[in-house]
Amino acid sequence: MEINYLIQREGLRRGLSPRTTTTYCKCVEQFFKQCHKGPKEVTKKDIREYIDKLVDKKRAGNTINVYLNSLKFFFEEVLKRNMQLKIKYSKVPKTLPIVLTQEETKKLFEAIKNEKHKLMVELMYSAGLRVSELVNLKVKDLELDNNYGWVRNGKGGKDRMFVIAEKIKNRLIEYIKNLNYEEHLFSGHRTPISRRTLQVIIKDAAKKARINKKVHPHTLRHSFATHLIENGCDISSVQSLLGHNSIQTTMTYLHTASNKMIKVKSPFDIL
Repeated sequence: MEINYLIQREGLRRGLSPRTTTTYCKCVEQFFKQCHKGPKEVTKKDIREYIDKLVDKKRAGNTINVYLNSLKFFFEEVLKRNMQLKIKYSKVPKTLPIVLTQEETKKLFEAIKNEKHKLMVELMYSAGLRVSELVNLKVKDLELDNNYGWVRNGKGGKDRMFVIAEKIKNRLIEYIKNLNYEEHLFSGHRTPISRRTLQVIIKDAAKKARINKKVHPHTLRHSFATHLIENGCDISSVQSLLGHNSIQTTMTYLHTASNKMIKVKSPFDIL
């Protein structure tokens, strides 16, 4: 039985993104490295014990969720086995995401001297884009006259609208003048810009700006959400802009928003 082939075929039928299908294949492959049984002999107990091992290794809740969803997809959707995998575990993150203050965000942008690189990073932050969403953007996805753009086939295969900041609108208009309608917005050597390139750009900028935090592309998305809340945006609007299915995911940013909390004085200071 060619497990990867079966997952890929079912993924195509379901319209899953290639990235999701690849992740499912890798997770199922890891499971069978630990469980030395044929797919038809695996029991619910085997899967529970595997998930328990991940918990014992202190894997993040999101990671465990990916493994569980991968195994559910393979056994229940691909093999049509009635496994009823309803395994409960804590998905509460142990640590809050790292975010930049609004001042640190400005310093990060100022540290990027290459204009194209700066435009990429500013667009990612100003629209709350995931790195995969930025690298897959095409010229045709932008509706600059209306100040918004579209993420096509994003996480979960969903389309999502995003706002285009007035501060970068004119630079985007100028930038796309020599690009074709069907082209990727940001390319390097005739191929879409890579995630690795963005990681290096942001890491180098953080170092130059002397930001003593572990800054990566997703930090900008965390910061976008946090700054919206600090500026008074309601949680439902933030959820919509981020494309979260559950508002509980968005609620995390209530804990990273610092504007009001920092201004609260300890009662000890008033004594």
